[in-house]
Amino acid sequence: MLEIKHKDNGTKGEFYIGENHQHLAEMAYTWAGESVFIIEHTDVNDSLRGQGVGHKLLEHAIAMAREKNLKIIPLCPFVKSVFDKDASIHDVLK
Repeated sequence: MLEIKHKDNGTKGEFYIGENHQHLAEMAYTWAGESVFIIEHTDVNDSLRGQGVGHKLLEHAIAMAREKNLKIIPLCPFVKSVFDKDASIHDVLK
């Protein structure tokens, strides 16, 4: 599996696979205060589809939320569908 990287500028952030200016997959979020972030969209390049990459990106976002005691608002349809199906991650749901 490719390495998932994270960057955050204090206003927005993303978990991604690839290089800074050429992402093969990304999950972008925006901060909504100090303890809540909104996952806005997830995009996975066709070359990585069907490999669970979106779920891996979300796992990293959930791990960050748990580690830092944050909550997630799932605006992204993909992320919302995962939250709707998996009660085990509702501890980070806003």
